Amino acid sequence: MTIGAITALDLLSSARSVSSAPRSEPQAEAASATSFSAALSRAAGGTVDKMQAAEALAVDGLQGNADMRAVVDAVMDAEQSLKAAISIRDKIVQSYLEVSRMAI
Repeated sequence: MTIGAITALDLLSSARSVSSAPRSEPQAEAASATSFSAALSRAAGGTVDKMQAAEALAVDGLQGNADMRAVVDAVMDAEQSLKAAISIRDKIVQSYLEVSRMAI
């Protein structure tokens, strides 16, 4: 399993733990929202970090200072993270649109 897949699984498990949190108290609901927000923020930050690391390693590879296999691994890992982030974004937008179409 690649690091990108593990990160996606970590985000999924964080989202599941948020959805299973008790909803009886307003404070618990606020903590759940913060926790989900923090999980999304960590995932987005991790994706950006991987993209920047892959870019830096690619530049080093072009200059002859990095192993080509390491460059390819970093770029593929960054690509997987970006695809996961795009999929999560698409699901969030889809969910928002579905909720906005609901009758009040």
